[in-house]
Amino acid sequence: MFYRDFPIAYDEPLFRPPSEADSLILQVTFGCTWNKCSFCEMYTTKNFRVKKEEDVLKEIKAVAKIEPGIRKIFLADGNPMVLSTQKLLVILKAIKENFPKNRRVTTYALPRDISAKTHEELVELREAGLKMVYVGIESGDDEVLKLMNKGETYSSTVEGLLKAKAAGIKLSVIILEGVGGMNFTNQHAINSAKILNAIQPEFASVLVLSFPFGVNKYKERFLGEYIPMTIPDLLKEMEVFISHLQLDGTIFRSNHASNYLVLNGILGRDKQLFLEQLQFAIKNPEIAGLRAEWQRGL
Repeated sequence: MFYRDFPIAYDEPLFRPPSEADSLILQVTFGCTWNKCSFCEMYTTKNFRVKKEEDVLKEIKAVAKIEPGIRKIFLADGNPMVLSTQKLLVILKAIKENFPKNRRVTTYALPRDISAKTHEELVELREAGLKMVYVGIESGDDEVLKLMNKGETYSSTVEGLLKAKAAGIKLSVIILEGVGGMNFTNQHAINSAKILNAIQPEFASVLVLSFPFGVNKYKERFLGEYIPMTIPDLLKEMEVFISHLQLDGTIFRSNHASNYLVLNGILGRDKQLFLEQLQFAIKNPEIAGLRAEWQRGL
């Protein structure tokens, strides 16, 4: 549909990372090629397809006529990196020609789509303007990844993300707290820290697993026994996770609406401060719970 006179026809639902709130969103694909993760409902109403190149280029030119000063652009939907390097370069070239003030292009990516490209291709994409990819790692534990039907492993994720980093593409990654439930909380926390230590991303955030269609729906899709976690359980999982992190300069946030405790800083500079805040919240879970209710607008 068209929004008033804005010349982009968006296929909803439309998603973008919080840090892309001021970015122009260009849909170059629709949906997600995988679309099987047990926790994710983002693209379940869509079948994956590629937007026609001529339509994307037409929209770029049309937006440039009314907003030529755009500085940030996000490519949607779920994993545009599945497109061939040549197709992505055509889009990036059009962006550079039509938005001379643009500073960066970003997108969601799956590790396997990054791995499928050569180092030279990734360098070419970065030089053409692709500065950062957002990756939902969710967990660094192979057992939990299998149970949530992620379609990735610890090794495949590390391989893909280090390949992007070697090409100069920045990483913004997400770990999903509570995704394994009580049965797997410790290994999920420890191995999620391990995977971040291995890739040293520029940005990392933690979200809490939510149940838009109820916890029973997630239990049905989880390939094992899922035991829900309480607020204290989730805070303890975060404490274990933070305590095992060995990051040099990663900007870290847990300030999403799903989080029970806001942590915002740099790891490892702020690691001890984070742990102290977590220990206080664990001893006073009602404070974290009240904050969560406030964030959700209840």
